[in-house]
Amino acid sequence: MNKPTENLTHWAERVDLAAAFRWTARLNMHEAVANHFSLAINDDGTRFLMNPNQMHFSRIKASDMIVVDANDPETLKGPNAPDPTAWGLHGGIHRLVPHARCAMHVHSIFATVLASLADSRLPPIDQNCCTFFNRYVIDDGYGGLAFESEGERCAALFTDPKKKVMIMGNHGVLIIGNSVAETFNRMFYFERACETYIRALQTGQPLRVLPDDVAEKTAQELESYPEQDVRHLAELKAILDDEGADYAA
Repeated sequence: MNKPTENLTHWAERVDLAAAFRWTARLNMHEAVANHFSLAINDDGTRFLMNPNQMHFSRIKASDMIVVDANDPETLKGPNAPDPTAWGLHGGIHRLVPHARCAMHVHSIFATVLASLADSRLPPIDQNCCTFFNRYVIDDGYGGLAFESEGERCAALFTDPKKKVMIMGNHGVLIIGNSVAETFNRMFYFERACETYIRALQTGQPLRVLPDDVAEKTAQELESYPEQDVRHLAELKAILDDEGADYAA
């Protein structure tokens, strides 16, 4: 993974983001040329890396990332301007939620199905679902495309630092975390948990819901499980490298 000759900062972070984009596309969790990932690169989180406007996840390289300033509306002008909805949602998150160093927003199938139900809660019916027990917030106030006011409204819902998943009613899912590896791993497992729940509902059989104390114990055990997120992303990058993918270019 050789860094290009041009002076691009935060190279390791760019590579991690590019790998996350590539793998999200491979898992079919992307949506055409929509959806966005972002990663803060300054102390207060208001400057962040993001994918270029309407570039397919499967083509994104480390050198393609743009730098966005959440406090500078002029960012929306010029040839490298981000998607206005990306500015609205991710700008709001990085401006108003300082503990959200990384944010990933997708319209993945099973998370979006959950977000489309009148009751969008995710009961602890298996180990993956337990991961998110009391650790998500449900947005019941969808107001249209995520331009600036909608992004700020969503950001205001992240008041509890323990809750790092937003089930965006009628929309999709927004995941936050401290790093690309942590956030991607959380997004992956949330989609898996949603799939398990939706497929269980499709059987029409009664659900085997775990007691709250067991669900909470399991969630805490998974939160402290050593290095799974870092190793997960490292393995995905190793697979991409073995295939000769150009994500790190």
